[in-house]
Amino acid sequence: MANLEELEKYKKIHMIGIGGVSMSGIAEILNHFGFSVTGSDAASSEYTDSLIEHGIPVVIGHELDLVSKADLVVYTAAIPPDDPELIQAKKLFIPTIERADFLGLLTKAFNDTICISGTHGKTTTTSMISSCFLEGKLDPTIQVGAFLKQINGNYRLGNSEYFIIEACEYVESFLKFYPKTEVILNIDNDHLDYFKDMEHVNLAFKKYVKLLPANGLLVVNIDDENCAALAKYTEAKTITFGIENQKANFVARNITFNKNGYATFDAYYNNNFYKTITLSVTGYHNVYNALACISVCHIYGLNKEQIKNGLSKFTGAHRRFEFVGKFGNNVEVYDDYAHHPTEIKATAAAVKNKTYNKSWVIFQPHTYSRTKTLLSDFAKSLSLFDNIIITDIYAAREKNTYGISSQDLVDEISKLGRKAYYIQDFEEIANFVKSHALNNDLVVTLGAGTVTQISKMIAEPNEE
Repeated sequence: MANLEELEKYKKIHMIGIGGVSMSGIAEILNHFGFSVTGSDAASSEYTDSLIEHGIPVVIGHELDLVSKADLVVYTAAIPPDDPELIQAKKLFIPTIERADFLGLLTKAFNDTICISGTHGKTTTTSMISSCFLEGKLDPTIQVGAFLKQINGNYRLGNSEYFIIEACEYVESFLKFYPKTEVILNIDNDHLDYFKDMEHVNLAFKKYVKLLPANGLLVVNIDDENCAALAKYTEAKTITFGIENQKANFVARNITFNKNGYATFDAYYNNNFYKTITLSVTGYHNVYNALACISVCHIYGLNKEQIKNGLSKFTGAHRRFEFVGKFGNNVEVYDDYAHHPTEIKATAAAVKNKTYNKSWVIFQPHTYSRTKTLLSDFAKSLSLFDNIIITDIYAAREKNTYGISSQDLVDEISKLGRKAYYIQDFEEIANFVKSHALNNDLVVTLGAGTVTQISKMIAEPNEE
C-alpha cells in the first residue's frame, strides 16, 4: 500500500490543467485516498468529464476561489507563469508544485515503483506490463498515458506495493521519480527544444539510471546502442532484451505476422526456449515492447502462461494504431499517436504487414521545433505511405519562432519525388479522402494533436 505521509498535511489540493492524461490520473488517485481535489482546465475533454462524474469539481477556465481554499496547488509544465490561478496561489502564499515533482512524491509512496521510459513505446509497454500484472493478480496501481481497456481508463488503484507508471524524459521530469525498476526501451533524438542535442539526451538517461537502488532492476534494449551503454551507471541488476543482439537475456526469434499484422515469435531466455508468444497488436516494434514486458514480468515472478495470456489480452492502448472504423467499400481507418520520424516508420512498417490496396497517411506535425529539426527525416518516413496529406503544425506549447510551416514539409517530400497534399481544413481533408480512396485502401491519421478528429469524421463507427 502507498505511504502518503509526506502529503497528508495537504487536505485540499487544487490542480491547474487537471484534464491532462497524467494530471487526471493523479487527481483520481488522490481522490481515492481521501484528499479533497478540485481542478481547472482550458477545455473540457473525456478526462474532465470523467473527473466530474467521479465527484471531482472541475472548472473550465479559471476559478480563483478554488485556489484560495487550497492547501496546495499542482500545475503542469504547460501552465505559463502569468496564469491567473498560479498568480493567486503565490499571492496567498499557498505552496505550488509542478506535476512531475508531485508525481515523484507519489512514486516515493510505493515500495516498488516500476518506471517505463524511452523515446518511443512507453504507453504500449506500460500497458503490456499492466495487463500481465493483472493477469498474475498482483493488484498494481497503474498510471498510463492513454485510455486502457483493461482498466477502463488511464489509471488503476491497487492494494499492493507495485506502482506501474510511464516516466517521460521531457524536461528531465523522470529525474523526480523514485524507481525500483526502470525499463528503457530506446533513446532517440526527440524533445530537442529542451535537450538541444543527443549528448544531452543521453546524459539525462545516465542520470536517470543512477537513481536506481542497488537492489533495483534495470531492463534495457541492447539493440539500441544508446541504451546498451547504460548498465555501467548502476549497481542494480540488469536484464537485457533484443532481436538482433543474440547475447541479450531475452531474445525474439522466428518472428512471423498474420493478416492483421500481429506478430507471433519464440521468446528465448539465456539462449533457452522460453515461450511462444502471440500479440494482439500490430507491428514489428511491438515485439521489442513485448520483450521488455516479458523481462520485467519474469523477474517479478509471473509464470510463462500468465505472461503469454497477459500479452494476448492486450489489444492496444488508445490512439496506438487503433482501429476506428470503415467507410466506402472496405476502406479501413486507423488512428495513431506517432509524432516522430522513428514512430512514423514503425507505423508504416506495421501497415505493410497488413493486407490492403493502397495506404493513406494524414499527418499533423507536432511542435515547430520538432518539425524544423527533423524535417528531412519526417519527409523520408512519410514517403513510406502511398498517399500523403499534411495539415497545419500543432503548436502545443510553442510559438512559431522557427520560420517553419507544413508547406516546407510538403516541399521536402516533393524533393524525394513524391506528391503530398497540404490541406488545412479538417472537413476538406475528410471529403478529399472519402472521394479519392479506393476499395480496400487503408487510412491512418497520425500525430499527437487534434488530427484524431479526422479519423472520426471519415469512418463509420467501429462496431467490432
